[in-house]
Amino acid sequence: MLTRRRLLATSLGLSATALLGIASSANAIAAPTRWRMPDESEPHTRTWMAFGASAAIWGKQLLPETRRSLALLANTIVKYEPVSMLVREKEYSLAASMLNPKVNLVIAPLNDLWIRDTGPSFVLDDQGNKAAAKLNFNGWGKKQVHHLDKNIADLVARQANVPVINTRLVLEGGCLEVDGHGTAIITESCVLNKNRNPGVSKAQFEDLLMPLLGLKKIIWLPGIKGKDITDGHTDFYARFARPGVVLAGYDADPDSFDHEITLKHLEILKSATDANGKKLQVIKLQAPFDIRDTFLNDEFAAGYIGFYVCNGAVIMQNFGDAAADKAAKAAVQKAFPNRKIEQINVDGIAAGGGSIHCATQQEPNI
Repeated sequence: MLTRRRLLATSLGLSATALLGIASSANAIAAPTRWRMPDESEPHTRTWMAFGASAAIWGKQLLPETRRSLALLANTIVKYEPVSMLVREKEYSLAASMLNPKVNLVIAPLNDLWIRDTGPSFVLDDQGNKAAAKLNFNGWGKKQVHHLDKNIADLVARQANVPVINTRLVLEGGCLEVDGHGTAIITESCVLNKNRNPGVSKAQFEDLLMPLLGLKKIIWLPGIKGKDITDGHTDFYARFARPGVVLAGYDADPDSFDHEITLKHLEILKSATDANGKKLQVIKLQAPFDIRDTFLNDEFAAGYIGFYVCNGAVIMQNFGDAAADKAAKAAVQKAFPNRKIEQINVDGIAAGGGSIHCATQQEPNI
């Protein structure tokens, strides 16, 4: 059983010209030719998160559990590396009461908690400089209110004291999965979509994105448009453990809309090579069937691919399916043999259609 967030969010109308507009920032710089987005397993300076769940989007019944999940996630990560948590001023005291004192609270206006998508994707150049790539968040194709969250990338860049790199492209961090050595996995359903990049071909997209992230090759997965708010983010389907090793999600439920597409993705990945011509080793992570039903709804995201790699550990979800949870943890441990695997219950985040990965954003160390 594996379901994800449907199209239930509030729309916010934007002009079509905003979709491909170049982002502006007083601290913006032109992209040089040698930027590189590091793999998530490379050392971090910190993790960024957002205490951004609200009753307006999440509902009053789910809101307390979502906040509990966010606090548990931050309190787990901060055992391994610094965490900076964005929080609304009016909720500062509440967040402080739930979070480990080591978590750094940063006051910020927020619409929601999905900082993987609203925040910047950090890149390094070959001189060791750091910058923040602003991906022009537009509410996953204008499906959710984002008048505040569209500014989070600039805000985080200022807090991190790094310049912003602008791009014409519109996408989210959840679309991007990189190995740090020239290879990316990206879903077509998300980025080659008229609700983000109308009229942009695959070749044009590659020409714009590859220099920004230091890519030599993109492995394209089809994904599915319109079944969830993200239009099929990559980080729900496939993740690099290291160059040449990919963990891929599989939905064994034949009645699920993700069953056929996860089979197709496995087929593509098993036949693919990376930027250096190395054939990929693919580790399959099968989704759970018997999940806890306390917060189960039509948007619940029950999959193990949305783990987060921090300094010395991998933080992943459990869902109450004892056999599936155990098998997934063993597979992730095999992929990351030198890291501690922390498996936690963050059903409040899953009930909103996302994962641990969606609620975090790494800032790489220089």
